Amino acid sequence: MENCSLKAYLDGKNAITIVTDKESSFTINGDSLNAYFAYRHNQNIVYKANYNIDLNETYVIKNDFEDVSKLEIRYFVKTNEFDDMFYYDGPLGAEYSKEKTTFRVWAPNAKIVSVVGDFNNWDTRTHPMKKITAEGLWEIVIPNINEFDKYQYAILTKRNKLLFKSDPYAFHNELRPGKCSKVYNLNNFTFTDQDWMQNRHIKQSHHAPINIYEMHLGSWRRYSDGSVFDYQKIAFELVDYCKKMGYTHVELMPVSEYPYDPSWGYQVTGYFAITSRYGTPNDFKKFVDICHNNNIGVIVDWVPGHFTKDAHGLIEFDGKCLYENPDPTRKEHLGWGTRIFDYGRNEIQSFLVSSVMYLLKEYHIDGIRVDAVSSMLYLDYCRAEGEWHPNSLGTNINLEAVAFLQKTNAFVHQTYPEVIMIAEESTSFPKITAPTEYGGLGFNYKWNMGWMNDTLEYMKKDPIYRQYHHDKITFQLSYIFSENYILALSHDEVVHMKGSLINKMPGSYEQKFANLRTYMLYQITHPGKKLLFMGGEFGQFSEWNESKELDWNVLEFEKHQQLQNFNSDLNHLYKTEKALYENDYDWNGFNWLVVDDKGHNVFAYERMSKDDKLVVIINFSFAYWSKYEMPLKNGEYEVILSSDETYYGGYSSLKHKKYEVKNNRLTIDLPAIAGIILRKVK
Repeated sequence: MENCSLKAYLDGKNAITIVTDKESSFTINGDSLNAYFAYRHNQNIVYKANYNIDLNETYVIKNDFEDVSKLEIRYFVKTNEFDDMFYYDGPLGAEYSKEKTTFRVWAPNAKIVSVVGDFNNWDTRTHPMKKITAEGLWEIVIPNINEFDKYQYAILTKRNKLLFKSDPYAFHNELRPGKCSKVYNLNNFTFTDQDWMQNRHIKQSHHAPINIYEMHLGSWRRYSDGSVFDYQKIAFELVDYCKKMGYTHVELMPVSEYPYDPSWGYQVTGYFAITSRYGTPNDFKKFVDICHNNNIGVIVDWVPGHFTKDAHGLIEFDGKCLYENPDPTRKEHLGWGTRIFDYGRNEIQSFLVSSVMYLLKEYHIDGIRVDAVSSMLYLDYCRAEGEWHPNSLGTNINLEAVAFLQKTNAFVHQTYPEVIMIAEESTSFPKITAPTEYGGLGFNYKWNMGWMNDTLEYMKKDPIYRQYHHDKITFQLSYIFSENYILALSHDEVVHMKGSLINKMPGSYEQKFANLRTYMLYQITHPGKKLLFMGGEFGQFSEWNESKELDWNVLEFEKHQQLQNFNSDLNHLYKTEKALYENDYDWNGFNWLVVDDKGHNVFAYERMSKDDKLVVIINFSFAYWSKYEMPLKNGEYEVILSSDETYYGGYSSLKHKKYEVKNNRLTIDLPAIAGIILRKVK
């Protein structure tokens, strides 16, 4: 027997299986583990035991069953955080083969559970399930099921109410407004992205350029009749666009199944089902594969903070609060009209973590952006006095949610250390990106909501008033290295009457574009990884609307095309200049040169890598500053990019212009509303 390295899905889907003869021995190399053994004989679990697995010890397994020549043994990682029932021998959901399909579902409070579907005319009496564990797992094996057959679970509650529920573990669901799950075979796709996967740890390190294009699949592009592209059509067009524009990653708003289009995917019914709006699960695998083969990483939004109350979903799944917290003060997001998961329950932790591991393993996803982390962390989130109660320590922190996030991140990093975990978190909760072993939540990155809010507030001001809001630009440098931040200009800022990015900018038509070009240069040159929501890169004037494609027709107008060209050049410069990304998270990568010139609305700073240095000068004023003086070390400097180039819609030609600095003072003419990047050449 060869040496084994113990790894497993939390629900047992990926447990190591060893088929052994009468007697076998094995040695486990690695850390000491507490493992859960399940012996299976003729498809039935006949023996379970907990063993402490010690480092490099040899164990002997004996087969005492005389009527079989081989005994299948599965070894599952067992920790205190996750309940035994999720180490059941076999996955939940519908396990499909041509000969038979095995259905398993967790419904501990049900009196009767049956499978209904296309194959039995939806008759609740034809295929009753058998309760196979005390913890409430139900199972049935049905022969000759067809792939894509629709099904649901018919659950009779203890109050004799009959519920029809979609499968929480379904891989595929029918297109809304349909509510059924579909039998699906995941085992007939082969990825071709080996090069990407082998080098992913380099492309996603803290010292790599990460520039994310956030998008909603259904409204990026559409056919002329308004119908949506499928996953493959989107992928082929998207990779060409991202390569042209210089983005390193795409981030997709939720792709887990959801019933209501205007929720954008943030109210989920299927945590294992890729939305059928754009095709099948294998079509989505093809999407990821195409992206990876074009050196584009794929990040997806994941929503463990709440779930929709649609009757066929998780809500009171077996007649009682099962997935949601039964405590009235923790059960529901009153403002969102959704239910909150019971983070203190082991089975729910396992369900949610399994859904993340499923995305990472089955779809080769490169990063997970966890939505609405703030709503998970605080017991009083959007609750008035009297609508919540403190935890056991007397504070407003949801201790169970904190522990759940720590366990999730620790497990992901242990299994896929090169995958990035991102928190959308808008408060000052400490140590979001600190490792869990040091008491942190264990995320790789946190969206810098403070930077987004402060800088957009500054940019909205008429420049004549910006001098009174100077701290909106400088304040973030007081905390910028306390976490590993992503500077996000996200979808949240271009909906619900907030206006598009270009429409937030003050001034005339031309000045709006000049403002936005300068702001984007400021974002790219500021410490932190980058994210921009689709449409902002070419200056869409209208707010984003999920029911139609972006206003690509505006690119017929010169200013929009010039803005897109500028962003393409800016993004490509970012990817090639180590000074702009290598040291994003400490003072070795940033140095103020001009920080307090309120009267001119001018900022200047250096960005540094181990081997290079760039100088960034930004004039946020509508005024042209002739012979502006600022401190800079002696030498010759060359402009490598200016947002005021005529090619980009500006009024000057500064690229490749050189400046001689003497007496450690630079004298330079600063165009109005413009950013300039210089490199020392001598």
